[in-house]
Amino acid sequence: MDPVGVAAAPDAGPGPAWRSKCPWGAPNTTSISCSLADVMSEQLAKELQLEEENAAFPEVVAVAEGPFITGENIDTSSDLMLAQMLQMEFDREYDAQLRREEKKINGDSKVSISFENYRKVHPYDSDSSEDEVDWQDTRHDPYRADKPTTTPRRGFIGKGKDITTKHDEVVCGRKNTARMENFAPEFQVGDGIGMDLKLSNQVFNALKQHAYSEERRSARLHEKKEHSTAEKAVDPKTRLLLYKMVNAGMLETITGCISTGKESVVFHAYGGKSATEDKVIPPECAIKVFKTTLNEFKNRDKYIKDDYRFKDRFSKLNPRKIIRMWAEKEMHNLTRMQNAGIPCPQVVILKKHVLVMSFIGQDQVPAPKLKDVTLSSEDMKKAYYQILNMMQQLYKECNLVHADLSEYNMLWHDGKVWLIDVSQSVEPTHPHGLEFLFRDCRNVSQFFQKGGVAEALNERELFNAVSGLNITADNVVDFQAEIEALEKMNEDHVQNHGKKLSMFSSNGDPPIYDE
Repeated sequence: MDPVGVAAAPDAGPGPAWRSKCPWGAPNTTSISCSLADVMSEQLAKELQLEEENAAFPEVVAVAEGPFITGENIDTSSDLMLAQMLQMEFDREYDAQLRREEKKINGDSKVSISFENYRKVHPYDSDSSEDEVDWQDTRHDPYRADKPTTTPRRGFIGKGKDITTKHDEVVCGRKNTARMENFAPEFQVGDGIGMDLKLSNQVFNALKQHAYSEERRSARLHEKKEHSTAEKAVDPKTRLLLYKMVNAGMLETITGCISTGKESVVFHAYGGKSATEDKVIPPECAIKVFKTTLNEFKNRDKYIKDDYRFKDRFSKLNPRKIIRMWAEKEMHNLTRMQNAGIPCPQVVILKKHVLVMSFIGQDQVPAPKLKDVTLSSEDMKKAYYQILNMMQQLYKECNLVHADLSEYNMLWHDGKVWLIDVSQSVEPTHPHGLEFLFRDCRNVSQFFQKGGVAEALNERELFNAVSGLNITADNVVDFQAEIEALEKMNEDHVQNHGKKLSMFSSNGDPPIYDE
């Protein structure tokens, strides 16, 4: 039998009254015949379900028509929608209470507090009144600059007493605060724009000048770091010179830094093979790289500009050339000392401001300075007489004055003293040569007298013993005055006759050099 036909058959006999209201009873109305596709339709099934629910529970409609229905087409059959509507109404009342508390606490105070973080406004709240403002959309961003107020062509705004010109203090202050964003990123300006900060022209100009100065200073420091030799580091040009020495086979390898000073950095390296047979490279070498920062050479030009060997080539306008001349000067002084048999490093090669010498020490361990070594009384006495002999050789045979002789520039190696750091050494005929010699004698005398050498001469006796002069003075002041007088006479003679005058005794007179 066709099921559609069965569904379409009318009720044959009468039944009890409760059957007409029971949803599970046979319907009183006749069903309209439909196709199988309509029966399987979800929309049709939903409509049939709603009709049955309305017929069985007509009181649900009355309960649902409460104060929460704000539209005609809102579906209240979902429990989720009802819960959301209840929560929304609760949040509205809670936010209104927060606003009342804010208004009560703040009052007319310039500093106000806010309960924005405690509000519970939902994004689907579309029924808020017009006087309520959504704080999330209108919150002021202190890091976003406000649009600048344009000044009309006439230069003022308003009329009468309310006129405001472009020179107004408040307007200029806010514009100056907004202009701070144009400073360099390294210059921290803070969040003054969000605080409605007003800067006067004087303060803004001072900050602007300071920002420009800091920017230029930062650029100079960066350039200086890239193009100068710093402590325990070398610039790219110096590194290239060292690479060339290693690639040429002159140096086998560079092990590392062994000493740093105010004017140079010393590295240790193992020697290689020389290109010429007559030149022998020692197994261990010391590479002295003169610093190119120029900070330590501001007061050292007096050692070069008055030296006849470099006087014509001296130029303050090119400080890098001064450093190269400084390295060249040490090479010439070491060569003189080596020819005289004075213990000192042997010069291997000079490349610009890089000087390669023999290493005083063994197995990458440099020889200790005289101030760091502990000597017995016999060794201390032996070292004193050796230094006295070297000072006389340096003065008479090499025609040099060390000019910085102290326990810091003397090494103890193989039972004898070695002299280093002779880049500042000058000739005795230098305008300040005798002053430098007297200073060296004072340093040597004080060191060995403190070391317990009873035979050590005082500074004036040591000066006469080294120089061969016979300056008799009762005190140090008069002694130095006579030294300055001798230097003055020598300098005046040079200016008048163009050559050096020997003011010393006949024993060991330094030779006369023409300009």
